[in-house]
Amino acid sequence: MTEDWGAILVVDDDAEMRELVHDVLKDRGHQVATAGSGPEALTLLAEQDCAVVVTDLRMKGMQGTELLSEIRRLYPDIGVILMTGFGSVDTAVEAMKRGASDYLTKPVKNEELVRVVERVIREASLRREVNRLRREVHKEYSFHQIIGKSKPMQEIFDLIRRVADSPTNLLITGESGTGKELVAKAIHYNSDRKDAPFIPVNCAAIPEQLLESELFGHMRGAFTDAKADKRGLFEEAQKGTLFLDEISELPLMLQAKILRAIQEKEIRRVGANRPTAVDVRIIAATNLHLTEEVKAKRFREDLYYRLNVIELRLPPLRERREDIPLLVDAFMKKCAATRRKQIQGMSESALAMLVDYAWPGNVRELENVIERAVTLSRSEKIVPDDLPATIQGARGDRRILDDAAERTLRLDEVEKEYILKILEKTGGNKYQAAHMLGIDRKTLYRKLAEIEGKAQPEE
Repeated sequence: MTEDWGAILVVDDDAEMRELVHDVLKDRGHQVATAGSGPEALTLLAEQDCAVVVTDLRMKGMQGTELLSEIRRLYPDIGVILMTGFGSVDTAVEAMKRGASDYLTKPVKNEELVRVVERVIREASLRREVNRLRREVHKEYSFHQIIGKSKPMQEIFDLIRRVADSPTNLLITGESGTGKELVAKAIHYNSDRKDAPFIPVNCAAIPEQLLESELFGHMRGAFTDAKADKRGLFEEAQKGTLFLDEISELPLMLQAKILRAIQEKEIRRVGANRPTAVDVRIIAATNLHLTEEVKAKRFREDLYYRLNVIELRLPPLRERREDIPLLVDAFMKKCAATRRKQIQGMSESALAMLVDYAWPGNVRELENVIERAVTLSRSEKIVPDDLPATIQGARGDRRILDDAAERTLRLDEVEKEYILKILEKTGGNKYQAAHMLGIDRKTLYRKLAEIEGKAQPEE
């Protein structure tokens, strides 16, 4: 039952006792090794993957408790069971304090031996799986896994390295789809808080009337449906990181409570008489310009400055086009593996279309496009026909520039033609056009007024 992941090691300087335990466990179908001393056991552990060590307490030379301490230091995933002929409460307590999984009193009954060993095996197996998953999570969200070789992304990587272990609150800004939550996770999993929870909250997705209870918790009877005490997300994130996405969507009343939580390091559940201390790092994110929200009195200035100690601005995909081939390759491999399809790559013409496209939805849109292409592809290579029509038409935007160069147009004339082309592509939707052009609506209105030769229209 343990063959796939490790053996049981029996350690005892009494050869007869050692063989007895070996035979009982062997008969149960376990893989069992033996050692006559603590040093011999450590040598075997260095060479062989073991799940559980069953060791005598009193042995010549290295005592069982000494062996236990060394195993805990070197191999924390291994379960250790101590056997003693001097069974007492004090012995058991001391063994458990040193990290023993359990203890057995000699003479050991076969049924008791098997029951305890197999329970510790299950615990050790679970512990290994948890640690494996934790390592996978750390790997997935390591900033080394955030793809990008462009200068803007290298600057982001450098900033992540510098801020990860800082207790400072952070503000991540960038357009929708640029990977703000991924960066927040990377910061958390590369910080000294990595073993504590990372709790993401989309402030725009929770109804306003429920948001206070979700964030701060409530006491039984605080309102009609409060049937029991409930921990809020601040408490759930204790010692870890609370990621407040779309922070601009918080109502002003809750902004004040968030500010107090940051300043006082305590929160008060709805209906509670006393505050609760919290130790939480706040990482906030928004796709809006919070300075404009502050000016418009929609966001508290004091909270803005509390959050914006360090700002990480994530560049839109159109500002790091050299990363697109890397992202395409990563997304293709991921989607092909998920769908068990043999996709060998992408044609040069299809890749050129992806590089030319404006990507208003940024990396998230690119991943969705690749997922669609992999799903629809009839061959081992993704070709232009596998891409959406909007992206196939992006090559026309390049032709505008080529034509402008051929006609030696002035820069203002090139800008005019491009703006009109983008407006045509969006069906006259100025909001979407401004987004694709990478400018705000006010700037677009001004440029359109200049093109039409009339006063700037009111927004």
